[in-house]
Amino acid sequence: MISIRAASAADARLILDFIIELAVYEKAADQVVASEQQIRESLFGAEARAQALVCLLDGKPAGFAVYFFSYSTWLGCNGIYLEDVYVTPASRGKGAGTALMQYLAALALEHKCGRFEWSVLDWNTPAIEFYDALGAEPLNEWIRYRLTGAALRKLAGQTG
Repeated sequence: MISIRAASAADARLILDFIIELAVYEKAADQVVASEQQIRESLFGAEARAQALVCLLDGKPAGFAVYFFSYSTWLGCNGIYLEDVYVTPASRGKGAGTALMQYLAALALEHKCGRFEWSVLDWNTPAIEFYDALGAEPLNEWIRYRLTGAALRKLAGQTG
């Protein structure tokens, strides 16, 4: 039995644990600097801009998703951007990932979103095959850019 529910502040530790598991899988465990308190504040506090889901398989946590609403100037409407989706190894192949993606697709339609997007690492063949099977299309012509840390502060005109 698969069920999906909106996450709550009480899920902050669970979400952080899933984030760490995902980072280990993506060979980036050293890049996770978030704390349980930061997860609680950023996802459930007054300034929260993203939302989270918890997927349960037979009543036990099987995975999570974090998403936020984006905006498309070309479509003139909102979209959903999936920041992370993760299903535990023991829960894979049982429909949990598909259920999370279906839930988010339905949410996008409910909110009149024109698109549902996410990124995937180019070496993550199992995820790419999963997304292909869902009917998703890669956007190979786009290059994703990022500013963090000192480069972000420099561009903003801040020192330190």
